[in-house]
Amino acid sequence: MPTLRLAVFLLAIGCSGSAIAQSGDGRGACKADYDKYCAGTLPGGGRVVACLNKQQSQLSDACKKVLASRKKQ
Repeated sequence: MPTLRLAVFLLAIGCSGSAIAQSGDGRGACKADYDKYCAGTLPGGGRVVACLNKQQSQLSDACKKVLASRKKQ
């Protein structure tokens, strides 16, 4: 059973990069854009937001709205 727990834990860590869209603050709107343009970007330190902002003209309207609301905060 400890091996199964370890496997689940490692899987959760491995998927955390694409988990940006799983929080309840509207970032789910950017999941597809993150996967398309910023999948290699490690989360933390604002790197994902910076990556998405570099692709601003290519992003979905919903993601643009989320990024705009983050700038206002």
